[in-house]
Amino acid sequence: MYLAKIKVTYKPSVLDPQGEVIKSALHRLDYETVEQVIQGKYFEVRLSADSLAAANGLVESMTEALLINQNTETYNYTVEEVEA
Repeated sequence: MYLAKIKVTYKPSVLDPQGEVIKSALHRLDYETVEQVIQGKYFEVRLSADSLAAANGLVESMTEALLINQNTETYNYTVEEVEA
């Protein structure tokens, strides 16, 4: 059994509107030292696979097929073996 932790954010070239709204709200609350807020999505997926390499392949495939918009988002992930 494997546990994948997947983080999805906008590509650097894409404006993050929610991040900008959060940054503005923090500034209004006197957190003026905040220079950037990056908002994203986080997924944890437990999956069965024959090996770590196979689990990595499954994570990449499912993330690109469903979890991200390839035009605007990017992702990174870790996979670790866990007890069933």
